[in-house]
Amino acid sequence: MQNITVLGTGVLGSQIAFQAAYHGKSVLAYDLNDQILSKLASRWDYLKPLYLRDLPDATPEKLSAAVRRIRLTSDLAVALKEADLVVEAVPEVLEIKRAIWAKVGTLAPPKTVFATNSSTLLPGSIADATDRPEKFLALHFANEVWRQNTAEVMGHPGTDPQCLEAVAAFAEEIGMVAIRLKKEQPGYIVNSLLIPMLAEAAKLYVRDVADTATIDLTWRQSTGAPLGPFEIYDIIGMETPYQFNSRSQDPELKRFADILKRDFIDQGRLGRSVGKGFYDYG
Repeated sequence: MQNITVLGTGVLGSQIAFQAAYHGKSVLAYDLNDQILSKLASRWDYLKPLYLRDLPDATPEKLSAAVRRIRLTSDLAVALKEADLVVEAVPEVLEIKRAIWAKVGTLAPPKTVFATNSSTLLPGSIADATDRPEKFLALHFANEVWRQNTAEVMGHPGTDPQCLEAVAAFAEEIGMVAIRLKKEQPGYIVNSLLIPMLAEAAKLYVRDVADTATIDLTWRQSTGAPLGPFEIYDIIGMETPYQFNSRSQDPELKRFADILKRDFIDQGRLGRSVGKGFYDYG
């Protein structure tokens, strides 16, 4: 899988595109319009020093070469024309994901394998929107993919095992640790463990039991974890937690979603990628 198309250039989509290009893949990054795509130059400038900081083999020359391997387009047909693999990273809303995959299914060549980066939705809830459910699966990256380099590979009951193995091999080729799941699981492995902790932190915040710094300090100090829950929220960004919690049946988590929208998203405090979220980053 050499020609990779990434659908959606938000926090994770841009990271997936850059990681694949850094490891020698030809990447076509698609988003809805050229105005969105124009922001990617600053995104690459943001990622380069992080690679230099975290990866021993990173050099300015390798990072510049990665950027040259990434092409941008707002034309979906152009984005898909030569794709061996499509990785979708659009907003975490089932209707949006199904709509984009229905379009992709009519435009992509027969060889193309489809993968969703959804962090909460099952591939089985999306697969029938495409024209090739047997070639559809989930490939879930954690945020800061170059450092938190797991890639969860999860099919649905109709996924061709050969496609699953091909995608797992691709993940390993771009520096990831491929985590193969034997069956569909809401939240996969990492979010099945992470989301309950983040939800309980959100409830402590909503109830005004303690401020975010105190909650984070308590978690770090008592468990030895490098980050507290609100530091993790800042890495994830506010959009995905907002979408996820706004659908919750728990009134406290719905209130947390309202807070995320009003006090963070609407104020441009989208998380660490923009330098401000629950915390300010210099």
